Amino acid sequence: MAQVEYKDLLDAGVHFGHLTRKWDPRMAPYIFMEKNGIHIIDLNKTLASIDEAAAAMKGIVRSGRKVMFVATKKQAQEIVTEEARRLKMPYVTDRWLGGMLTNFATIRKSLKKMQGIEKMMKDEATYKSLAKRERLTVYREKEKLERVLGGIADLTRLPAALFIVDVKREHIAVAEAKRLGIPVFAMCDTNSNPSDVDYPIPANDDAYKSIRLITLAIGKAIEEGLLERKQDKDDQRLQEEEEAKRAEDVKTAKAEGETAVDAEEEISPVVAEEAEEQED
Repeated sequence: MAQVEYKDLLDAGVHFGHLTRKWDPRMAPYIFMEKNGIHIIDLNKTLASIDEAAAAMKGIVRSGRKVMFVATKKQAQEIVTEEARRLKMPYVTDRWLGGMLTNFATIRKSLKKMQGIEKMMKDEATYKSLAKRERLTVYREKEKLERVLGGIADLTRLPAALFIVDVKREHIAVAEAKRLGIPVFAMCDTNSNPSDVDYPIPANDDAYKSIRLITLAIGKAIEEGLLERKQDKDDQRLQEEEEAKRAEDVKTAKAEGETAVDAEEEISPVVAEEAEEQED
């Protein structure tokens, strides 16, 4: 499990919330105190929330399902993109298209269109046969689709969970996931509503260091889940091989036993004839 310590959270500024006048009262259970007009987040609650979220995330990934990373704010885009790519998970860091989950069939059509353009551009003969203006139009369309949908190009079905940075900013993604019953793991600052998500992690969602620390902690849990899944698959394969070998051994032993019985049946008449001759 991802080991995040109290000092790590403190150094990353995870405890800094928003101005007290911008707070959401539903975050009250996660607020430790008020200082200089700013709410301070209770880091003990943050640690507990990280452990709970990491354990649940690990279980989801171990079952072989995908987790989508969502973070469109500038300070979160780089770290979220890097971590999602490292783990080979889908991600959205440019902008959330309305209906990305609830209208997934249409999104799949756009993905197929993007793949079709890529295939055409790789075919030099076809691509070069286009007029210069047409090539430019195709290239721009490809760039636009890649920017918005590039992170989910390999997604063939709905993700099993969402990890979100800034619930308030990504409220459309949260609403769509909620409607479809997809669990949401999210960083919740003092201006957010934690009841909108299944696994809220009270933390500063504006500072790069804070976002990086929480994202890497969740990423570590996903990585462990992937490793355990691989181990489970290896164990299952070995078990199947052992069972197949055992079945083959039983089959061989049975065949050898039947051969021995047949040999005895062939020898018996000869022995009987010899016995009769001796009696005569």
